[in-house]
Amino acid sequence: MNSSSPTAKSDAVSYPAPLPAGVIDRAKALGSASVHEAAKRVGALPAAIKPVARPFRIAGPAFTVWSPPKDNLWLHRALVAARPGDVLVVYTGGFYEAGYWGEIMSTAAARAQLGGLIIDACVRDGSLLEGIGFPVFSRGLAIQGTQKDFGALGALNRPVLIGNVVVAPGDLLVGDEDGVVCIKAGEAAEVIGAAITREEKERAILERLRAGESTLDVYGLHQRDG
Repeated sequence: MNSSSPTAKSDAVSYPAPLPAGVIDRAKALGSASVHEAAKRVGALPAAIKPVARPFRIAGPAFTVWSPPKDNLWLHRALVAARPGDVLVVYTGGFYEAGYWGEIMSTAAARAQLGGLIIDACVRDGSLLEGIGFPVFSRGLAIQGTQKDFGALGALNRPVLIGNVVVAPGDLLVGDEDGVVCIKAGEAAEVIGAAITREEKERAILERLRAGESTLDVYGLHQRDG
């Protein structure tokens, strides 16, 4: 891929079709665990990837970034190329021990109205990111800096592997303090609908428990004879 920096939404970056109307708004009200269960327990990103601040939540389409290890130039390029609402999903070649992102980039991303950052590596400026309000999910914090190699190859909006999950541009990402789940774009409406139904059933179960039933009663877990 050409390593020159994209300065606009041009032919150098391809953009998927938007998710079905209303899917993202409905996903914002759901827990990541409910969405994962509704997706038949497929699509969970590594458990180590968590919000930098507990209030952070994410729901939006993936804008994927393949970044060379210990280099964040392609993340800067993504800040220009991504669209409002897009969630940056970043693969760094398996090198975690660097702060690829911090206060300056969060400020720029918030100004661009992006939907959040999910990075399979570390960030820094942890005490400042919550105040900026741009949701950041990472493996943790690291003080080691990054370089900007204009000759290093990377890619924008190409499928990336995060743990054992292939995240494609336009896939739906839902994240909260429990973790992050990726739902394929073509399945997003169905899965979110199933997750809403699941949470409605759970509310009914909670009412039964508050009324005095046991979990053995609710789930039919009593020992069966024979």
